[in-house]
Amino acid sequence: MPTEIYARMRARFAGQILEFDESTLNASIKLAPAVVAEVGRYLKDDADLQFNYLMCLSGVDYGAGKPLGVVYHLQSMTLTHQIVLKVELPRESPSVPSVALIWRTADWHEREVYDLFGIRFEEHPDLRRIFLPDDWEGHPLRKDYVVQEFYHDIRVPFPDLDPDRGTYVFGSPGGGKQS
Repeated sequence: MPTEIYARMRARFAGQILEFDESTLNASIKLAPAVVAEVGRYLKDDADLQFNYLMCLSGVDYGAGKPLGVVYHLQSMTLTHQIVLKVELPRESPSVPSVALIWRTADWHEREVYDLFGIRFEEHPDLRRIFLPDDWEGHPLRKDYVVQEFYHDIRVPFPDLDPDRGTYVFGSPGGGKQS
């Protein structure tokens, strides 16, 4: 079924469908970011596809010098098939159309991705931080995130330096990890 879904999408959206990968457990289709909401509406409303359930929407940081991404896991509860959509976005000012008005569950998922990765969702009905305070600096799940030492004059405690989790611009009270 994923090959048929890909063929239908490619026929309808031509050059906006960038890549198809069925080598993984869940086949994925990479799209041009500008059409993600239009593609989502098509996948949900088409009688032969009926992707009526957004199982998960996640932000991804592919690493230094690489793009950010948004991954959408879709399922048809009626027809029992699944597909994964992916978009890649530039690190500077990443933005993609919202799907919150297509699948209501995307509302909080998009807010989480905005809060933790800094990806803006155009036309989201209430795009604001969901975990962190409004005046928090940066987006903590980005790999280039620099942890602030203080927040409102309160030290932000990160006693261990973990190079896979960002850059710390201060020493920890215990002196950090010992080599």
